[in-house]
Amino acid sequence: ARTAQGQSSAPEGRHVVRKMMPIYPEIAKKMNLSGTVKVQATIAPDGTVKNVQPVGGSPVLIQAAQDAVYKWKFAAATAESKELIELRFDPQQQ
Repeated sequence: ARTAQGQSSAPEGRHVVRKMMPIYPEIAKKMNLSGTVKVQATIAPDGTVKNVQPVGGSPVLIQAAQDAVYKWKFAAATAESKELIELRFDPQQQ
């Protein structure tokens, strides 16, 4: 799994060429909400993100995570692949 929000773990799947950090939602800031959101991204052979499905996490944070991952770019490959991505939200780092 990959980790965003400042820290990055070693990728186990396709290499990430461009990574966008999620925008922390205002409502989550007001609630002082932190946590991890897991999403499964479907990556096209050219490295673009075709689809992002939530796997787990706070509903307040899921949309921000999905929006960010749609902007990611992966290394090209011969076939479509799926990547499990973890995004951490921490109001103290915003």
